[in-house]
Amino acid sequence: MLRNIKPVDLLSIMFIACMAVVTLFALPRLPHGSLLFARYIALMAVLVIISRTAGHPDGAKWARALHAFLPVILIPVLFNSMGDLIPWIWPHYFDELLITIDFSLFGGHHPTVLLERFIRPWLTTIMQFAYISYYPMTIVLAVVLLVKKKETVFNEAVFGIILCFYLSYIGYLLVPAVGPRFTLAHLQTRDLAASPLVIALQDTLNTLENTKTDAFPSGHTAVALMTLYYAWKFRERVLVALLIPSVAGLIVSTVYLRYHYVIDVIAGIALTVLTVYLARPLSALLSRAAGHPADQLHYPS
Repeated sequence: MLRNIKPVDLLSIMFIACMAVVTLFALPRLPHGSLLFARYIALMAVLVIISRTAGHPDGAKWARALHAFLPVILIPVLFNSMGDLIPWIWPHYFDELLITIDFSLFGGHHPTVLLERFIRPWLTTIMQFAYISYYPMTIVLAVVLLVKKKETVFNEAVFGIILCFYLSYIGYLLVPAVGPRFTLAHLQTRDLAASPLVIALQDTLNTLENTKTDAFPSGHTAVALMTLYYAWKFRERVLVALLIPSVAGLIVSTVYLRYHYVIDVIAGIALTVLTVYLARPLSALLSRAAGHPADQLHYPS
């Protein structure tokens, strides 16, 4: 059934299956557990159908296009589903531990409090736009590679970035934390001097994200660095030049805007290194499991 399915699809099926198993074991504690379990099963079925349709030698172009950008739909759906799971399986979160680590790293100070001296309305605006650059940057990389017909490297980049997403989700599941904007608000002596536009952006993000326990590790940091890594690896020089300031600003913004602790960012960087190390051998392993040669990471022409 799973033969000839791309490695990234097998990776997604494995991750969704693991989430389904966790849901099944936690079913008595979940108010909507049955619906969540059914959602995971449906996602796996849809993924198999789309993947096999797109992977057929005579598959329609629309099916291939849908499959290529399926993660744009799949990733946020899986991310938001964790908001229906994590709060019900953990009696407490790990913010206190993360705060203690940050406090020790900065000599008895909280990083978000230290950054108050740099707060300026214009800087807050720049930081907020740097933060949300996370959302389109992976799509831009994918579009650039597809437009240039670099299908093999497109598949390599997609696999690595999706793997990074899933590893960060495992972090959220194992070390749930809500972040300093909630836990350290009582210690902040001033707000971020945000403009109405920035406040609207923050409110929109907060509304759209059903999962609030996504501080550790910093997925924004890890995925942004993975995107930069693949742009550099595949010699997309213009994109690299655009990404470097964007990714640097994004990483700083995670703490400046009080979304993350510094230890979250450090963990995000470590996650990038781990993902780069794991991506190629894991892709080759799943490729063999799906009946492809180890280096065949693309559909037949």
